Amino acid sequence: MKYITASKLYDFIQCPHRVWRDAYGPQEEKIKETNPFVELLWDRGVKHEENIVSQIDTYEDISEGSHEERFARTIEAMKNKAPLIYQGVLIHENMLGIPDLLKKLPDDTYMPIDIKSGMGVEGADEEAGEEGKPKKHYAVQLCLYNELLKKLGFCSHDNGVIIDIHGDHVEYDLSALMGLRSKQTWWEFYETIKKHVEFLLNNQHQNKPAMAGICKLCPWYSSCKKWCEQSKDLTNVFYVGRSNRDRINEDLLVESLDEFIELDVEEVMKQKEAEKKSGNKEFLYRVGKDSLAKAITRANILHRTKKPVSYGAIDLPEVSHELFFDIEDDPTQDFVYMHGVYERTVNGERFVHFTAKELSDEEEKRVWQEFWQYIESLPQDDYAVYYYSHHEETTYKRLQKRYPDVISLEAVESFYDQPNVIDLYKTVCKQTDWPIGSYSLKALATYLGFSWRDETPSGALSIQWFNEYLETKDETILNRILEYNEDDCKATMVLKDGLVNL
Repeated sequence: MKYITASKLYDFIQCPHRVWRDAYGPQEEKIKETNPFVELLWDRGVKHEENIVSQIDTYEDISEGSHEERFARTIEAMKNKAPLIYQGVLIHENMLGIPDLLKKLPDDTYMPIDIKSGMGVEGADEEAGEEGKPKKHYAVQLCLYNELLKKLGFCSHDNGVIIDIHGDHVEYDLSALMGLRSKQTWWEFYETIKKHVEFLLNNQHQNKPAMAGICKLCPWYSSCKKWCEQSKDLTNVFYVGRSNRDRINEDLLVESLDEFIELDVEEVMKQKEAEKKSGNKEFLYRVGKDSLAKAITRANILHRTKKPVSYGAIDLPEVSHELFFDIEDDPTQDFVYMHGVYERTVNGERFVHFTAKELSDEEEKRVWQEFWQYIESLPQDDYAVYYYSHHEETTYKRLQKRYPDVISLEAVESFYDQPNVIDLYKTVCKQTDWPIGSYSLKALATYLGFSWRDETPSGALSIQWFNEYLETKDETILNRILEYNEDDCKATMVLKDGLVNL
């Protein structure tokens, strides 16, 4: 039987197509080796769970044996009113759940507890007084465990607990609304997700692959990309996305890039207005005139003209020092371990880096301080800094809160407000279009002829390499990270020059 499980609910939220492809996709096209970064996350999750469980005095351990054997032992343990059960198995009809812990409540019912190596909520901001809200994939998993407990007669409530990376116990009220403006409760959201997963597992419904940023960590990435390219799918176009693709497919009966390019935007908007007047507010929901026209332009450049376009002059400063800047950080540990700069002056070029050698606040602070000392050594008002996407800026503001004695928030904000400190991603998106499906730095620099020295360059693998370096202190691993970061900085330089030439 193809059970509905917590992992399948998670997969659906990450990618609605993954569940079907795992069950019925061309298995020969699935990458068998686990992505090293995904493996790192699994290992970190296992270690965190072991750490949390090691702090518990007594519990009933049901982590060994087949699912059926463990299910029988879990039922027996709950009937015997065991205070705490570890890795119990819950099965009912086509649902299977393995909560990390089952805790007996005063009324002899049980509450599911899951141990996660991430934050228990998302969007929390202590300084702004914002508490954050439940994570979708955590909530639906707790709902599954709750439903199984109810079906088996061991639960009457709608609550669950997440023990997060800090060891905090975060209670989820699954009967609450998903947000202040939402009309749907977490439980209703779960029911919808569960029904979709059930249809996909039973092959009663099929859906399509789509190209998205999250895809690269998935074992189906190459397979789905091949399908999208052969089908001339609309998600090949930068920033179209799965939801807009599906709307256009369903409402306009337009499937391929060839049909999409021929659309008359004005006629489509008239059709949308007519549908709205007739009461159909869902027609092309969130697909506006400007975004549709932009997508058609990009589709034409990608599929037909195959040449980049600049919408007007790109004005970049002429200075004696050009800095091409990129950081390496591990978001799973909220740690910035490298600040890299490729410096180009009239006297030549060089790579400058400020790199942490251990995982500590002192080391993170040291290298960040050295970066600012380097910036202060430059000729004032005669340098320009180029980076790609807002990640560096938001990370630096976070570092400032952590180490306020290094530099003031006003100084960080003033640095990024300078006209000569330039996010090239904004320039690319606002002033250009390219005959490629992704506007990532790697895609653009590769299009412009640049190649990384590493055979598998990626930020995710850099994180894995850094964690390996921390364990082994192998300098060859550190050099691999340095080469990768230097190439990222050089790629930013290649893109800057490409924009000037364009």
